[in-house]
Amino acid sequence: MHTERLVLRRATDADIDAMWAFRQLPEVKMWIGGAPDTFEGHRERMRGKRATLVTIVLPGADGDERVIGELMIAVGDGWAQAEVAEDARGTEAELGWTLDPAFQGHGYATEAVRAAIDLCFGPLGLRRVHAGCFADNVPSWKLMERLGMRREEHSRKTALHRSGVWMDGMNYGLLAEEWRGEPEDRP
Repeated sequence: MHTERLVLRRATDADIDAMWAFRQLPEVKMWIGGAPDTFEGHRERMRGKRATLVTIVLPGADGDERVIGELMIAVGDGWAQAEVAEDARGTEAELGWTLDPAFQGHGYATEAVRAAIDLCFGPLGLRRVHAGCFADNVPSWKLMERLGMRREEHSRKTALHRSGVWMDGMNYGLLAEEWRGEPEDRP
């Protein structure tokens, strides 16, 4: 998938290897859900997530590519009562993202997540997307708000951080009918 400036594609082994460098930076490692201490641990974890992992690539003028981040698009089931549970299968996606700090502040994450939402509500035909983060990860929840996602929960000290501190969490959601319309009318 291509956006104005980016290529979004399924992660390759080379992409997974390239992610190691920015995923080890303290300002990134602080917020990601899983941060293995070894390269082999990283590679194993990311290969296990390959079904949901999308690489954010910045193409260079000379044809070179730079892996600048990753997206997670994990399609799952909506909540339903037992009698209608089958109708809720595969109706929503959890989104997640990580961006190399060297490329933050240029709108790349917004562009990539916007494309992921378009994919979810377009070709995938989902009814809802949601995402969450630590409340102290202000850039992440501000990105969700920029894209029109609605804050559904601010939970108090429900997320145990690897530092040993219980932290607040933020959860956001967006329905397909809230996203539909002309692209120029969207956030």
